[in-house]
Order: sequence, then C-alpha cells, then structure tokens
Amino acid sequence: MSNFPWLSVLIAVPIVGAVVVQALPRRANAAAPKQIAFGVSLLTLVLGLVMASGYENDGGMQFTEQHTWIKSFGAHYAVGVDGIGLTLVLLTLILTPVVLLASWNDADPIPLDVRDVAAESPHVAPARWSPNAFFAWMLAMEGLAVGVFAATDVFLFYVFFEATLIPIYFLVGGYGGAGRARAAVKFLLYSLAGGLIMLASVIGLYVVSAKSSGGATYLVSELSKIDFGTDTGRWLFVGFFIAFAIKAPMFPVHTWLPDTTENATPGTSVLLVSVLDKIGTFGMIRFCLELFPEASRWATPVVVTLAVVSVIYGALMAIGSDNIPRLIGYTSVSHFGFIVLGIFVMNSQGLSGANLYMFNHGLSTAALFLVTGFLISRRGSALISDFGGVEKVAPVLAGVFLVSGLASLSLPGLSPFVSEFLVIVGAFSHSVVAAAFAVTGIVLAAIYILLMYQRTMTGPTRPEIVGMRDLGTREIAAVAPVLLLIVIFGFFPKPLLSVINPSVDHTMSQVDRHDPAPTVAEQSPEGAHQ
Repeated sequence: MSNFPWLSVLIAVPIVGAVVVQALPRRANAAAPKQIAFGVSLLTLVLGLVMASGYENDGGMQFTEQHTWIKSFGAHYAVGVDGIGLTLVLLTLILTPVVLLASWNDADPIPLDVRDVAAESPHVAPARWSPNAFFAWMLAMEGLAVGVFAATDVFLFYVFFEATLIPIYFLVGGYGGAGRARAAVKFLLYSLAGGLIMLASVIGLYVVSAKSSGGATYLVSELSKIDFGTDTGRWLFVGFFIAFAIKAPMFPVHTWLPDTTENATPGTSVLLVSVLDKIGTFGMIRFCLELFPEASRWATPVVVTLAVVSVIYGALMAIGSDNIPRLIGYTSVSHFGFIVLGIFVMNSQGLSGANLYMFNHGLSTAALFLVTGFLISRRGSALISDFGGVEKVAPVLAGVFLVSGLASLSLPGLSPFVSEFLVIVGAFSHSVVAAAFAVTGIVLAAIYILLMYQRTMTGPTRPEIVGMRDLGTREIAAVAPVLLLIVIFGFFPKPLLSVINPSVDHTMSQVDRHDPAPTVAEQSPEGAHQ
C-alpha cells in the first residue's frame, strides 16, 4: 500500500471529476452534475480515509512521490504528508461532500421574477452561470487544495498555491451576491499581490540553492539543510510571510475576506475560509519556520503582536457587524490570529494547538456558514436586524445554529476549545502580556456569537419570519457529520493530537526551540520535614 500513489490519486480524481461534470450536457439532466460531483467527492473521501489508515504516527513524511519535473529549474513533482499535512488533507476531503450537499440548489437558474428583485436588493443573488461550472469548480478546488497541502517541492507548492485562486474567483464572481464582481476582483488582487511577493522569494531560493549545493533545488528536504545566512534568510522569510499573512488572513491585510464572505455563496465561503485560508498558516509552518528558523525567531515579536491585534480587531469588528456572512468573516480574522499566535510562540503547546485549531476551526466555521446560509435563503436577507424569533418557527435550525455558534466561541466539550486552550497555554509560556490580551478575544467571541443568536433566534417572531420552514432532510444530512465531529473531537482529541504531535516535535527541532523546563520552588531542609 505504501507504494501506491495515494496523493496523486487524491489530486487527480476531483480534477478529472471536474472536467467530466463540466462536459455534461447542460439541459439533458439538471441533477446529473450535482450527483456526479457528489459521488466523486465521496469516492475521494473514501480513498483519503483508506490512505490515512496506513499512516504511522511517528513515521515522518509519508506516501511520498518524487519525479523530476523541470530539470533546469531543479523543480520536482514531489508530494508527501506528515501529520500536519494529513489533517488538512482530510479536512478538505471531509468538507467537500458536505459543501456539495449543502449547496445542492445554490446554482440553479433563477426565475425571471426573482431576477427583477435581485437587481434591486443587495441580499438576493442575481442571475447565475451554469450549475455544471459551479460543481466543477468546487471539485477542482478540492484537488488543488490537496496538492497544496501535499507538495514537498517549493516550486510545485507555488503552482498549486496560485492555481487555487482560479476556482474561488469564478465561484464568487459567477454565483455570489450583488457585490460579487468587486469582491472577486479584490480577492484576486490581494492574492496575486501576495503571490508575486512570494515569487521573488521562490526565485531567491533557486539562486541560493544553486550556489550552495552546486545545483538548484526546490525540494523542502534539501532546502532545510542550507544555511541562508542572516540577511538573505530574513529577506526570503519576509517574502513568504507576507503572502501567507494575506492568505491567512491577518491584520492589516485582511480586508478582502469580509467583502468576499458577504458576497459568496455559503459553500464557497466554507471552501475559502475553512480550507483555502489554511494554506497561509500551513505555509508559515512548512516554509517560514522550517526553512528560515533564524528569521522566524527574529520576526517573532512583530508577528505575535500582529496576531494579538488580529484576535481583538476581528472580534470587535464582528460585534459591530449587522451582515451575518460578513460577521463570520471577521470572526475568522480573530480565529486566525489565535492560530498564528500559536505558531510563533514556538513551543509545543502553542504549535500543537495551532495545528489542531486549523482543523477544528474548519469544522466549526463550516457549520456556521452553512446553517446561516440556510437561514438567509429562507428570509431573503443577510441582515441580523431583519430576523427575530426564528427558534419558535424553526427549532431545528435554531438548535444547529446554537451548537455551531457555541463551537465557534470554543465552548468546553466542543472541539475548538481544546485548540484554543493549548494556544493560550503556549502563549502564556511565551509572553504573559501577549496571552493576557489574546484572552480578551475569548470574551469578545462570546459577545458576538451570543448577540447574533439572541437577535436572530429569540424574542418576538417578526411577521416576515412566520411560516419559515425548518431544516429539511438534505440540509440536516449536510451539517450533521460536521457537528458530530465537533462533539467527538471535543471530548476525544487524541486521534488528531497523536498524528500532529510528532510533526510538531520535528518543526520545533528545525527552529531549534525547546519547551522551557518546569520550575519548582525549592524547599528548605526544615520545610521538607514539616
């Protein structure tokens, strides 16, 4: 089984499926693109679970493949996963069928009478492109995301990194709300700017590796052995970090995210925030810390400060938002601040918590985006002020909303709590001041989630809400697996941590950082006998 090209198959199957879905006749069978896309995503998930069952927790980089790609560049088609990459690949494979099922009708043609309303309302989606393209782009996004998390060659990573922009751009621009064009262009410009800055560092790696080893290489395993020197290493680090900070997103290069989530379909927002944005924090670990350890230590004070600012700023902006998807976008700015904080405190608790946070945030944010999407589609408005008393007419929807929101605020017993707790513990070991400020983000999270629930679900039922239907079978089937995983990993996170921790230990050794020894107060001989 170890010789089977698992990762190449996981990359290829969704992309081939996307081509097939796009090539289907558009009017022969309206359900065919949905059914085939969903079937392909389930097949990919099964293959991923089979691969994961053969993973050895302390076996380092596994399921590796390496083939010469562009010899003159020193570029290889090289893939493999350690515990960090494996959890993110599995997150991608789990969420894709969930998103496809939840988005079943999101690309259906809009009747002409509704199009007239859409032209005047900022809360109703205008005319859409073909359903074939919608589901094809989602499958393509899945395959490309697996490629990003599996790439062990920097040049291959960069190609996948840039390619992931294409599906999201068309999903937002072709199927989003009234401001979809501006949001899609803003997303693309920010991402391309970060990609161009990173390209300068990618070229720098080529130059340095050619001088250092006699032959250029982009293999991470080889680059990690090179001493880049202080000045060169820091400049290369900055190029990678800026691109990853935009992708993450971090303050102050985050402004594209709320605009995008406000105008994207719920399923697109899930793929963007729960999967694609993890490339930023994953890249900080895989490239910034492991290739440029000295530069990472040098930049730690600034990065930790920006992370804490992101935590507080994102939470405050969420409290002041009346638009639900925009509010969730700001919550993610705050959550990603916690993840980056955990990465750069550079101890095992913080780094383990950050890796676990990436997985758990993906689950909780996916549930929140999807259930609020169901809510908005029923009301025809995304404004919190247009709701009230929903729990009386749609109790199941309200219950799912509540559990998803409680997961987002890291309630004990739900999976994000463990991640956030580990990050905070690691932060206190690094800096009491930074940790104390970050803790305020936990309090603010309770405010924005509970206020949103109170204003939408409780109180008198607004006349427009009367008669709102509750969640249907398909909608429950879409969110149930995510909620189940949130509860399971909330009480039993060991399966994830046992996969993540060995990879964290490897990263810590690369950065040359060790956990501080516990301090024990000394007792006097007299005190010992008392």
